[in-house]
Amino acid sequence: MEIEAGKVAELVREGKVQLIDVRESYEWDEGRIPGARHLELGQVTAQADTIHRETPVVFYCRVGGRSAMAANAFRQAGYDAYTMTGGLLEWDAQGLPLEPDGGHVADH
Repeated sequence: MEIEAGKVAELVREGKVQLIDVRESYEWDEGRIPGARHLELGQVTAQADTIHRETPVVFYCRVGGRSAMAANAFRQAGYDAYTMTGGLLEWDAQGLPLEPDGGHVADH
């Protein structure tokens, strides 16, 4: 299941979701969504016990492919898991904030 970037921004502001960036470390360093947690796709399963089952989780990556894999796996494991439609590229295209200051969406 997907959630639009604008809705994700609203849910993050309200503290209603866990936001997890599944991109590579170099991508995270270049720019990310404020308040997101970084777990590379290969680490997500090993860190599953650190992701709260009672709070919805939204995964994101650059365009949505990697985050869809994470969301599907977590959904199958019983989590209320989603991917952000269009990934960080869509977030940035909508003018939503990135950190650090001057951050941008890294190539993958």
